[in-house]
Amino acid sequence: MCIADRLKELGIELPQVPAPVAAYVPAVQAGDFVFTAGQIPFVEGRLKYTGVVGRDLTLEQGIECARICALNAIAAIQSVIGDLDRVERVVKLTGWVASADDFTEQAKVMNGASELVGRIFGEAGKHARAAVAAHVLPLNAPVEVEMVVKLKE
Repeated sequence: MCIADRLKELGIELPQVPAPVAAYVPAVQAGDFVFTAGQIPFVEGRLKYTGVVGRDLTLEQGIECARICALNAIAAIQSVIGDLDRVERVVKLTGWVASADDFTEQAKVMNGASELVGRIFGEAGKHARAAVAAHVLPLNAPVEVEMVVKLKE
């Protein structure tokens, strides 16, 4: 099944690529790899949530943020390569979670992104990952996710 069909089956419509908030581009292709900039949970040009997970947001809201970030990253990749069927493998996700001092569930937050990527890309969506606590993120975003994919030759 092609990725476009899988997205339809899952009821997912990729968003417009969020405009950069500083001096960078959303994604860059380097040889057979595409690297995304860190994506924050923008929906229709606005942050869906702001604040710190474990203080201002629940774990469930953090997970939703990670899903939104992953969709924004996939949209950024598509903007560079055109057809998501060109993705051979999702190599790595890195996620930062703005975390309350006693919040230690960063891995669970990032499961929101990882599980969504797996549903979209299937076996090719199995990836390495880092889930890191942050004191604060740009624009007071609760979560930021970047993605690296390898393209088919």
